Parts: sequence; structure tokens; C-alpha cells
Amino acid sequence: MAGRSPIWVGGRLSVIVAAMGATANPMGAAVEPATASEDGVDRDRLVAYLDDLLDAKAGKDYCPNGLQVEGRPRIHRLVTAVSACQELFTRAEEVQAEALLVHHGLFWEGSPRQLTGIQYARVSQLIRSGTNLIAYHLPLDRHHTYGNNAVAAEELGLEGLEPFGSHAGLHIGYAGSYPRPLPWADFVARCHALFDQEPLVFPYGPQQVAKVGIVSGASESDLHTAIAAGLDAFITGEATEWVMNVAKEAGIHFLSCGHYATERLGVRALGDHLAQSFDLDVEFIDIPNPV
Repeated sequence: MAGRSPIWVGGRLSVIVAAMGATANPMGAAVEPATASEDGVDRDRLVAYLDDLLDAKAGKDYCPNGLQVEGRPRIHRLVTAVSACQELFTRAEEVQAEALLVHHGLFWEGSPRQLTGIQYARVSQLIRSGTNLIAYHLPLDRHHTYGNNAVAAEELGLEGLEPFGSHAGLHIGYAGSYPRPLPWADFVARCHALFDQEPLVFPYGPQQVAKVGIVSGASESDLHTAIAAGLDAFITGEATEWVMNVAKEAGIHFLSCGHYATERLGVRALGDHLAQSFDLDVEFIDIPNPV
């Protein structure tokens, strides 16, 4: 990378390149300037819309929400996905997407701050291709319409939804009930079909399931919240060692339906909304993860 020196300026990665033209991509690929006659949507307009829709500035998170890596200024094709990775970046390039919208981005608390190794390879691939990376973590878990948990609760047929489970003072999950309780086996079958993954279950609740709480991802600690709320079953993405005995002693069903699997729903729903609201072609790319 002779002649290039990555630096951080104002929270955004800038790459200084000798004799670089104003519209050149820092990693070598040309980026055409936007013109008034182009269709698609302006990147900054789209990000501002998403920031407002998802209330991205509210509460604390483990990562920056919004635009993480800047690419082309005009977006015609948007790829949605759960997690940023090189396989996703390559597949997005293959379909000529100018932007990626994901739930799990690249920059996290506790991760290395240097652009070396895997992180350098990831970021440089995005910059070379001019692909924007847009990410929303907790805002996409908690949204009342397009969030992972609201969509899951609706798809499972729960009624009377109320916010459930909190992080830094903001609720991120939902709880609801079945007017007619479901047999336990039928409830598990619904979860299997929705998340497209065999759940890990600790079946210690009642045989008829009426009251259910959902917090996607790695939210097993909200099992305690579910117990306090008197729920029959609690759904999340992951389990840890202590969960089995706590569920057994409290008499509640615990379902670990997969971190990735429980977080497909929100970004897909949000992508569908954007396709209807903007001049965008939107495609979801699924890269399943059994965890």
C-alpha cells in the first residue's frame, strides 16, 4: 500500500493517496459522481431516514449505528443481511450493490482498533468496491414495526404485545399471549418454522403455552425477567450453562432459537419497507450461522 496512510479523522476513516483525483476511490476503483438525472436514492438521505426511523441515537450500544463505511454517493441496489463478513461483501459486489444494510456491522467495543489482518481486509474490500456499509444493532432489535422481536412476535401469532426486556433503560424485546393457549409441541413447531432452525429447548414450563417473551440474539439473561413476569416460555438466540437449571427450577420453557436465526427477521422486514418507500432494488443475502 505504498503512498497510502490510513488515519482516523472526525470518527471516519480517511485514506490519503498521493495525486488522488476528487472522485477516485481510495483503494483504486473509480467512483462516478452523482448527477441530477440519476435514479436511485442519495446515500445520505437514506441514512438520515433510517437514523430517524429507528431512533438510532437513543440509548447506548456496543457499536456505532448508521453509516460505518462510506462508499458511492448514489444507491440503486441495496443488499440486506444479518452480519458483515467478506463472503457477504463479495456476494454484494457480484450483484452490483452500492450499499449493504446489516444488523451486525464491523466495529464493536473491545475489538481491535487497528486496521490490520482480517479487519483491514474487510474494510479495504468495501472501499475498493465503493460499497457503503450501513449497520443498526439495538435499534433494529427494539423497533416496534421492523424490529427482530416485534416481527417474531407477530409471526408467532402473539397478541397484546408489550415491550419486554431492557438494555440501558430502553426495552428491546416484546411479550404477548395466545388467547387460546397452544400445546407445547405446536409452539415449538411454530418456532422451528419461523426461525428455520431446530431450537435448543429446556421444556420445563406448562404443557399449554399462553404467555411468551422474545428478546433476540444473546439475551439469555432476560430469562430472569421472563420468570419475574410469570411467562410460560422465553425465546432468545443463545443459551449459557446456567440456563437449564434456572428454567427447570422456575418452571418455564426456554428456547434458544439461534442468534443469527432470530435476527434475520428485522433486517428483511426493513429491506422490504425500503424497497416500497424508495427507488431501490433490495435483495436479502442469507449466510446461515448455526450459532
